[in-house]
Amino acid sequence: MARNIIHLHIPSFPIAVARVCHPELRGRPVALASRDSERARLLAVSPEARKEGVFKGMALSTAVKRCPGLIFLPPGTRLTQKACRAVEKIVKRYTPVWEVCRPGHVYLDVTGTERLWGKAKNTGYRLTREIRAGLCLSGTAGVAANKMVSSIASRMPSSSGVRDVAPGGESLFVAPLKVEVLPGVGRFCRKGLLKELNISRVRDLAALDMGALKLIFGHRAHVIHQRALGIDPTPVYPGSAEPVIVEEMTLLRDENDDRNLLPVLYILTERCSFRLRERGLIPRKAGLLIRYSDQVEARCRLRLSPAGSPASDFYGPLKESFFKLWKRRVRLRFIRLWFRDFSAPDRQLTLFPAPSPLEEKQSVVLRALDRIREKYGEEAIRRGICCRG
Repeated sequence: MARNIIHLHIPSFPIAVARVCHPELRGRPVALASRDSERARLLAVSPEARKEGVFKGMALSTAVKRCPGLIFLPPGTRLTQKACRAVEKIVKRYTPVWEVCRPGHVYLDVTGTERLWGKAKNTGYRLTREIRAGLCLSGTAGVAANKMVSSIASRMPSSSGVRDVAPGGESLFVAPLKVEVLPGVGRFCRKGLLKELNISRVRDLAALDMGALKLIFGHRAHVIHQRALGIDPTPVYPGSAEPVIVEEMTLLRDENDDRNLLPVLYILTERCSFRLRERGLIPRKAGLLIRYSDQVEARCRLRLSPAGSPASDFYGPLKESFFKLWKRRVRLRFIRLWFRDFSAPDRQLTLFPAPSPLEEKQSVVLRALDRIREKYGEEAIRRGICCRG
């Protein structure tokens, strides 16, 4: 039985959401980026910014030079999260099998729902209309027999807002497109490997034999060959309900001095700890990712002690893991920290005395710091850190 997959695509989702609540942003060049470093990359840009030569993935400093009037929005705001939940609430009414790959991008497997909603194409129409009417967000939909083709179709211009690829026509649909539309091919184009071989269209890639593909793509040759033929067996994975707290920072310049790197790790830990205390969560697992100046990445995961409270000190074990992870004698450019697998604090009243006076004082200090940050912003107050020892 052929699958019916819909890919809902709301372009520049965080920017579109911000414009609904802040009409003054409409018609102006807007970008989504962290302002921690001038080397931070733009995560999303508005059409007005693209006309000024600004694009997703560009360094923040370069974007400011090209478009001095560019307005920046912070990533991961509560407004964006609220809008994501509102979109998911609409999506889940159409099918129990749906997957959010990132904000504003949702896959729906509507196979077997014809008696409820009609053809998949009609479901796409209904879905985009409901989101436009209920949330004032304009999106497009791609309909196909697999995830990859539906995603590509959702980015193709269509007067109706829905692009339908008939089952069996996937190969013909992708053949004339630029080869960069295939997942996993873009970085090889940037290296110029495909340009040197005069491969610019998907049909050119599909015509290569397996030997030639292995020379270019290595062990991924078989997967790339399937994608060039419009084949993608990946199922729609129902989204995980597990939340995650993430903070990351692109360094102002590449660093290999721990006196400059440890304060960055501490700042990220403080940000995550504040969000954890705000939600009353205790993480059981944490993770670190570092990216070197040559784009090589390394990551590690660690299990945290189940005892404690949202005010627990996570910096100690994270610092130890950081030095175990950082093995190469190469400067670092990017650090990401995340916490997951949460539990709520124990609400059971104890029969014994409250925490020690020292713990009580630490808790009072943390609450005072949190109130100051909530009122005056994160930069209003910070604690010092000793980088040695």
